[in-house]
Amino acid sequence: MSQQTFTVQGMTCGHCEKAVTTAIKTLDPQAEVRIDRSQNLVEVQTEQPRDAVAAAISEEGYAVAA
Repeated sequence: MSQQTFTVQGMTCGHCEKAVTTAIKTLDPQAEVRIDRSQNLVEVQTEQPRDAVAAAISEEGYAVAA
């Protein structure tokens, strides 16, 4: 598994965190997701390629900056 960190804009509430987490878990049910909303950070431990994780977050309507 690799550790990936994304800067995600637009997460403003717990529902946003749940939507991002669900999108990532749909892509990789084994993924470990940690979100720090105050820093706009999403940390993911996953086997999936970075592009796929970023795309899953983007599909939920959030801007992935890094």
